[in-house]
Amino acid sequence: MSDPGEVRRARVRIGVGAAVVVLFVGLACAVLFSAFAPKGQSEVVAPGSGATGEAESASAAPSGAAIFVHILGAVAVPGLYELHEGDRAVDAVAAAGGFAEGADQAQLNLARFVTDGEQIVVPVVGAAPPPAPGAVTGGGAVVAGKVNINTADAAALETLPRVGPAMAARIIEWRETNGRFTAVEDLMSVTGVGEKTFDSLKDLVTV
Repeated sequence: MSDPGEVRRARVRIGVGAAVVVLFVGLACAVLFSAFAPKGQSEVVAPGSGATGEAESASAAPSGAAIFVHILGAVAVPGLYELHEGDRAVDAVAAAGGFAEGADQAQLNLARFVTDGEQIVVPVVGAAPPPAPGAVTGGGAVVAGKVNINTADAAALETLPRVGPAMAARIIEWRETNGRFTAVEDLMSVTGVGEKTFDSLKDLVTV
């Protein structure tokens, strides 16, 4: 007949051995998981409704002071639209619902900055584009009004005294690099525009 004490001691030894085996198996699994787990990944946490609202508000914040632009012609919904300083012609077209069918998109420089009070007319294909401010007509006369140095293209700028192709290119380059002119005096920041040139231009241009 077996000794009850010896049986209990045998059971204890078996239990301890099983626990040690389980412990070693667990450690081995942990090491393998650590070795093969992808590195550099972080947990993705969905933002709360408050965080989402703040992000949307920040992205929707205006980029500058409010301005008004009147866009007509071949756009989906012509009319007067509120934009912001620093917006470009592409933003005005987008506000008006995009180009209408038949619009001559090549006649509009979508990259140029728009200014407060400006009127943009998008012609249809085959129609003559509206004259730029200060542009020369077929009779050689200058269209009434001052040349807007923020929106005028090279041809319009070259109608000004002392402004040739090189000077017109420098004016356009300056506003593309620095943003819109805020005052006509900013022209003196353009390379080649000295006091005499500025005096001949200041009454013929506007911002």
